[in-house]
Amino acid sequence: MAVTISDVALAAGVSKGAVSYALNGQPGVSPETRDRILRVAKDLGWKPSLRAKGLSSAKAYALGLVVARDPSLLGTDPFFPAFIAGIETALAEHDYTLVLSVATAPGAEERCYRKLVDNGRVDGVILTDVRHNDSRIPLLLELKVPAVTVNRPDAGCPFPAVSVDESAGIVAAVEHLVGLGHRRIAHVGGGQEYIHGRSRRKAWEEALAAAGLPADLFAAADFTAAGGAAATAQLLRREDRPTAIVYANDLMATAGQSYAQSLGLSVPGDLSITGYDNAEFTQYLNPPLTTLATDPMLWGRVAAQVLLNQLAGTGRGEDTVLPAPRLVVRASTGPAPTDPALTRP
Repeated sequence: MAVTISDVALAAGVSKGAVSYALNGQPGVSPETRDRILRVAKDLGWKPSLRAKGLSSAKAYALGLVVARDPSLLGTDPFFPAFIAGIETALAEHDYTLVLSVATAPGAEERCYRKLVDNGRVDGVILTDVRHNDSRIPLLLELKVPAVTVNRPDAGCPFPAVSVDESAGIVAAVEHLVGLGHRRIAHVGGGQEYIHGRSRRKAWEEALAAAGLPADLFAAADFTAAGGAAATAQLLRREDRPTAIVYANDLMATAGQSYAQSLGLSVPGDLSITGYDNAEFTQYLNPPLTTLATDPMLWGRVAAQVLLNQLAGTGRGEDTVLPAPRLVVRASTGPAPTDPALTRP
């Protein structure tokens, strides 16, 4: 059972009012009495009520996260649970909570932000899935709510960002495939409205250009397994089909690998595949997936801490750049086939 102010007052032999003054650092009690009350409260294991603190300080002691994705993706894409776990880890250290909203209907996303802020439910928000010309930036400025963005927006933005140099990982994947003799290297990208979808595609294009190879084997998808399978089917129907595919996340890569194998193609004998994120399950696929190792839990924890620093007045609003993804080579990549036409599905 939680220790109450009444319990502290009884043990210290003072009134509840005196305990309230002492615990809140307010005048009204002598230094000796304050020290005795604080000592008794500590000995009893008293902890402040967030609800009471919120009422007295007009703070919610909560951060908001609005996700505008299909709810099923939150359960299937390992990135989101790990990212949210990272946020929770940081918040637990500061007695804050996370208010999560999933918005998929037209206009629902803006309504979620307005509801969270207008009702005083959150003190700040973490902005994920940053988009090209993101309309949420002016909305948050209008609402006058502190925020941190996950990736730096491409338009003017006064909020600090927590970013990763995603280009380095994609370049490493392409260079790995070029080194294996591949010349037709495709990319299955995530939604191009997202900054991270665009940056991964751009890195793929630039890496191919540096190798003197064309970047004409691109298929757009949506970071889902179904989208990855459909994009893979589109690429493998081409006359000049790829001998390798770089995927924008592990979920699409796994679906693409399964689809290729269902056609009778050997991975990596006929088709090499790379993913992105290094989700735990990728090492147990057949064959295990070559991928780019990231740390979504670290990303979530740092984003939450940057926002908490803002709220505490200790943050300087500077961007934070996390370590670049690391290439993890497994058995889904191998030498390019000498004549891919012989293995056409």
